[in-house]
Amino acid sequence: MPFTSNPINPSPLQSRLKRHPALFGIPFLLIIVGASFGLQTFTQTRYDLQDQKVKQISNEQALGLDRKKKKFDIREEYYKLSAAGEQDWEPKRIARPNDFPELGVPPTEPPAKS
Repeated sequence: MPFTSNPINPSPLQSRLKRHPALFGIPFLLIIVGASFGLQTFTQTRYDLQDQKVKQISNEQALGLDRKKKKFDIREEYYKLSAAGEQDWEPKRIARPNDFPELGVPPTEPPAKS
């Protein structure tokens, strides 16, 4: 049987909560539900503003502002990129510091033992 902790002078709140645990649970649930209803107006405002932005964009599209844009063609982009690859350029190797060996080549000197 485990030892139970019984305070010498328990507070009236502790003894009431021991006898009736719903005195803690009911106000907690009321706060949660009340906050949900309270935050509902803020959430609705957020969705209303987002809806206005979407309607504003669709109005701009209805006016024909999208007609000026050129349609995307993947073949045209491919030919642009392949033509850009034929420009004059040359790969240049950057010199390594003396301490670092070449990659894939075994070191010429054995590693220094400390």
